[in-house]
Amino acid sequence: MGKIIAIANQKGGVGKTTTCVNLAASLSAMKRRVLVVDCDPQGNATMACGINKFQLNDSQTVNAMLLDDKSDINDYIIAETSGGFHLIPSNDTLTIAEVKLLDFLAREFRLKNQLDKVRDDYDFIFIDCPPSLNILTVNAMCAADRVLVPLQCEYFALEGLTQLLGTIRQLHDAVNPSLEIEGILRTMYDNRNRLSTDVSNQLQSVFGDVVYRTIIPRNVRLAEAPSFGQPAMYFDKTSIGSKAYLSLAGEIIEKEKQLKAED
Repeated sequence: MGKIIAIANQKGGVGKTTTCVNLAASLSAMKRRVLVVDCDPQGNATMACGINKFQLNDSQTVNAMLLDDKSDINDYIIAETSGGFHLIPSNDTLTIAEVKLLDFLAREFRLKNQLDKVRDDYDFIFIDCPPSLNILTVNAMCAADRVLVPLQCEYFALEGLTQLLGTIRQLHDAVNPSLEIEGILRTMYDNRNRLSTDVSNQLQSVFGDVVYRTIIPRNVRLAEAPSFGQPAMYFDKTSIGSKAYLSLAGEIIEKEKQLKAED
């Protein structure tokens, strides 16, 4: 059974979508079956893997899937992306779901009910969450087994982490008792910046093994790749950014093997 991981942070601009797309591409390159669900109305994950969100009609997106739980989830899955993984795309029509879902019974479980139908088909399912706590984020966390938190190494990011951990605890207690932190990923790291080093050290001292060993550096190629509709490893496989996400993928696979061995 595949693991469902929500990639979330209530603070924007921390590398959430970059992490989702590049980690998915790296795991796919390692022969893992991966599905990405773009739950952000901005549709950045959709664009970053070569799918033009402006050419999608409403019936092709996660918006339609959430509003019609009797539909076949496979009808929304795009199998051909530049990252080698499968995708359920998004665009700004998803804002409609934010409003309409408020009138639905058990609205927080709409995404879970759909993903449960295909989770055996994948090794990993990643959900790219919007940078806010709304019904879409709640749906993602109700569907997920774990939450991966990308965190920029700066002071205000630590404050946002505290709020996010509180949200995860509340959702764990209220609707999803299996929800836990998968890991905290340090992103946009600049080793020339003392603050980055201080925040990184503080994270490790407080959270220990929950913090990934892999650190994602500031890298121009990571920033450029989405405008070409490609994950970094296909845009420039020699860049330090693409190598960092390959390292993260290896770390996640190693962690999964250890967990299975303990079971």
